[in-house]
Amino acid sequence: MSDGASSSSERPSSRRHARYFCTAGRGMEAFLLREVRSRLGATEIEYVSGKVFFTTGADLIMLKKLKSAERLFLLLNKYPPLAISRNKDYTFISGKVIYDIQNLVNENPSCWLDIVTFWKSLHDQEAKLEDMSQKYPDSQKRKMEDEINIKNKKQKGRLVLETVPAENQMENQQRCDLSEAHEDSVLSQDPSFLEKTPELLQEDSVESNSCISFRVSCRCSGVLSKAFTAQELGRIIGITLIKGLGWKADLRNPDIEFFVHLNDIYCIIGIPVFRLPLANRAYIKNPGLRSTIAWAMASLAEIKAGAFVLDPTCGLGTILLEAAMEWPNVNYLGTDISDSQLQGAYSNIKAANLVDKIQLLKASVTALPLPSESIDVVLADVPFGKKFKITKEMKLLPDVFQELERVLCAGGIVVLLLSQELYKCLSCGIPSDPESVNCISVEAASNCTQNAMVSIKSNAKEESVSHRTVSPSAQHERKEHVANKRTTLGSLVLVESFEVSLGKTDAFICKYKKPVASPTRR
Repeated sequence: MSDGASSSSERPSSRRHARYFCTAGRGMEAFLLREVRSRLGATEIEYVSGKVFFTTGADLIMLKKLKSAERLFLLLNKYPPLAISRNKDYTFISGKVIYDIQNLVNENPSCWLDIVTFWKSLHDQEAKLEDMSQKYPDSQKRKMEDEINIKNKKQKGRLVLETVPAENQMENQQRCDLSEAHEDSVLSQDPSFLEKTPELLQEDSVESNSCISFRVSCRCSGVLSKAFTAQELGRIIGITLIKGLGWKADLRNPDIEFFVHLNDIYCIIGIPVFRLPLANRAYIKNPGLRSTIAWAMASLAEIKAGAFVLDPTCGLGTILLEAAMEWPNVNYLGTDISDSQLQGAYSNIKAANLVDKIQLLKASVTALPLPSESIDVVLADVPFGKKFKITKEMKLLPDVFQELERVLCAGGIVVLLLSQELYKCLSCGIPSDPESVNCISVEAASNCTQNAMVSIKSNAKEESVSHRTVSPSAQHERKEHVANKRTTLGSLVLVESFEVSLGKTDAFICKYKKPVASPTRR
């Protein structure tokens, strides 16, 4: 049933390599693929829409540095989708499904124990290293790390978990209330399973050092969601853990939480590595643009030490903050016409201790007080009206782009975040009548559950995709390579673009380059 339970790639090795997966916003998978390889030296990389799987031996400090991911999980296992059977009247046969879900635990309980032990060792090491940094000088760090590693090896078989504070509800997942397992539900179609439920709920777990309190967060989509709710499926897994491993359900303050995602493509079980999402940046006081999108924009800009980087519509400064945290030896300037936005940006910059790295200036994007060809990189979330609708201010856009082209040096890079409508307009030319753009529509990405698995060869110079396993809708990143294509941005040439999700709407991250003028022939 499992495609990885017996595989060494799905379980931590003696060298402390482990299998992880990150969740990512739609369209961000390409950035995350690149990042886990370059930052973590990850191998065995593969992805489905919204998730990237990889193997690495990186410690928690390095794992926490991932910028393009939403959340990080330690992969417990990844299975093929559950088979759904129907009666002649097309009603679902729930007994078979319940049996298959129970087997997610019963098929290989040692895998659950091994991964939980590894998760525990990761957090033990993190806690002791943090304590070491506070109590011991730098000269003693290496000695302390050696002692911690030796102690962790001795504790490898233990399952004593320190309490981890309960985290916020994950995305659209439903908590699984095991105390309601005896209530009438679709599970009543399997009497043999429910007959044992009251005993399981009333029986206290074995009180010992190996007793673990847990909570299950379950997401369900596709055909399975038509027969069961996420809460019902998570309840089955929870009861099986109580019966099979002697663990105790605790919805309020569990030692550990299990994330379960079931759909028509796969069944994934993982453990959140960190309590808070990676996308929640501790150094951003006033959130603006989503941090993962801001970082992705900066990652395309080819920023080099000593460069001059401009955000002419900086708002709360999120793009500049993400760039400055990753590429510190650079000169950053943010401009905006709004006093309130500049005040919010300064508050963010001060909270991130980047006042000496990022300068702010009140100025209009159509009249920047900068010399021509003085900027190496322009990063901008182009303002295009409330909720990404094009307004009559479209008539100002040619002036905006002309000014950006003026201040950009030859060979410079421009990375813009554009709405679907604006992206279409720039590709086809901005009409003189802004109202005429209302008829423009851009097809959104297809349902992510139709995407198949894509394997990436880590030792290849370029990402290789198996066309045998990829449906057309799987190519959601919509990367475009355009050679020598003139746009309404004057001489700027479109290099590549990525369609990304901003939540309720989609947008495009577009990279442009200003050509270097060829020498005049005599």
